[in-house]
Amino acid sequence: MQTRTSFSDKTKQLVQLAILAAIVLIFAFTPIGYLRVGAIEITFIVIPVAIGAIMVGPAGGAVLGALFGITSFLQCFGTSAFGAFMLGLDPILTFVICLVPRVLCGWLSGLLFRALARVDKTKLVSFFAAALATPLLNTAFFIGSILLFFWRNEAFLAKMAGWGIPTDSILTFFVAFVGVNGLVEAIVSFVVSAAVAKALVKLIK
Repeated sequence: MQTRTSFSDKTKQLVQLAILAAIVLIFAFTPIGYLRVGAIEITFIVIPVAIGAIMVGPAGGAVLGALFGITSFLQCFGTSAFGAFMLGLDPILTFVICLVPRVLCGWLSGLLFRALARVDKTKLVSFFAAALATPLLNTAFFIGSILLFFWRNEAFLAKMAGWGIPTDSILTFFVAFVGVNGLVEAIVSFVVSAAVAKALVKLIK
């Protein structure tokens, strides 16, 4: 009986992961997933990643984050002006920047939810904390990677200045680049991801 239950749970998780992966792909290759204004890109793909981290766990969040990262890298081939520019600077580093932050944000959000759920009887804090952590971690790791690899690159700084993003210091660049898109991503994911994940968990049970 225990083996059957375990098998059923794993099957259920695989189905959930497949559905969320399909949603990631739909978001990635339709206007639903991105809102672009010059170099600034607001992405809503963090929503299914956050939901996966909550429902499937750290491994599921990491898988969905990896899929998010791969589709993000594919956007560099003509769809994203910022991505195309980064690809021209260094394709390998651009791939790393697109992939690694997304894997980490999904994985760490899943770990956060699992840790909080052990002490959070209502689960409200767990759901909303993980939903908020996903976009915040995604933004922090993504921008951090860009700064790590390209902050001293003259072509990068010149391009950012041309797009109206201040480059006189790391702080002003971070605030200008993250400001609007980071806030919108965080708010949308905080509300939508937590609400949808909580509703789905109740429905599945």
